[in-house]
Amino acid sequence: MAQTPIVVVAFNRPQCLARILQSLSNAKYEELEVPLFISIDFAKNNADVIAIAESFNWGFGKKTVLTHKENLGLRKHVLQCGSLALEHGSIIVLEDDLLVSPSFYSFALRALEFVENNDEVGGVSLYNHQYNVQNLQNFSPIEDGYDNWYFQFASSWGQAWTKKQWKQFLRWYDTNPDLSKIQNIPERVIAWSEKSWLKYFVTYLIVKNKYFLYPKISLTTNFGEVGTHNSDESTAYQVPLRFGVENRFSFSSLKESNSVYDAFFENTKISEYQDIEHIDLCVSLYGYKPLCKEKQFFISSKKLNFKILKTYGCSLKPMDANILLNIAGNQIFLYDTSEPSTNIFKETRYNSILYNVKIIIYDDLCYLFYKGTIKKIKNVFRKLTPKTK
Repeated sequence: MAQTPIVVVAFNRPQCLARILQSLSNAKYEELEVPLFISIDFAKNNADVIAIAESFNWGFGKKTVLTHKENLGLRKHVLQCGSLALEHGSIIVLEDDLLVSPSFYSFALRALEFVENNDEVGGVSLYNHQYNVQNLQNFSPIEDGYDNWYFQFASSWGQAWTKKQWKQFLRWYDTNPDLSKIQNIPERVIAWSEKSWLKYFVTYLIVKNKYFLYPKISLTTNFGEVGTHNSDESTAYQVPLRFGVENRFSFSSLKESNSVYDAFFENTKISEYQDIEHIDLCVSLYGYKPLCKEKQFFISSKKLNFKILKTYGCSLKPMDANILLNIAGNQIFLYDTSEPSTNIFKETRYNSILYNVKIIIYDDLCYLFYKGTIKKIKNVFRKLTPKTK
């Protein structure tokens, strides 16, 4: 693992490339020789990008600049970069609009080593989500005392793979899977552009029942600048970085972890909080996952007309903590879907909004409406709202 290369995926954003290269220079590498690849997709106006890459002084090992004579597009470009793992044994891939933590490389090495022989893990993320990208609600995993959690959702904002993990994915990807015919894939994932490599990797994890290992504190952050998947700049993807330079991390296995989430951002260990077998319980606390017809019990924030076995409040954060600690209230329902009934509780949309908005500053809202036109106000909220791939 000591020679795990770093690959920076670049296109036509010189300022972004200069920034991430500077952050890579500021990171710690445990006195290792670290190969750096800067892969630049073809664009007519990327001469500045190439100049920045070629002039950059990498003091930690060999630097290689890869330029492409034709435009690959984001999906093909990332897949080519990932395939460097086949030659080097493992790989760290970073898109150019990221910034890395000083300890990102140490975390990646330790995490790759930890999951190397675990077929249940399909890769390692360096980014940590604070939004549920399926329905744009706030999200954080249950804190269970470890430095990691597990997510059936691949990462595109800083990720690492072993040769074995990448080879297994390519074997599935080369079958040309038709994603529209695969069940249990979130609708938003299916709707992502065909330029997205991520939609294929997420689907692969679901089909093969694998997970990504994620950090509890992020080792990368995203500037959300205009690019292939962003039409507006946004700070919505910015997350706190881990600034310590320690190289010791406490990792849990999937069995040990209480922070294991499916592609809908739902905790798969909730059945252990209830006296219900996992095979009989479908979890949709965020209200985005559809009803699982093959399962008898459904726990959800949705108001549905089935027999209610138990109700919970929605005050604690993250949301699944309300189930873990049995918080009283009428915002989350445990249903027995085998028995139709009338749900007498009122809609909880108002409470949901208050739960997700941390604070509303009245003076700021007044200022927006006083100074801005409706179009400007819409643009402000658009920039505050994270977009999906």
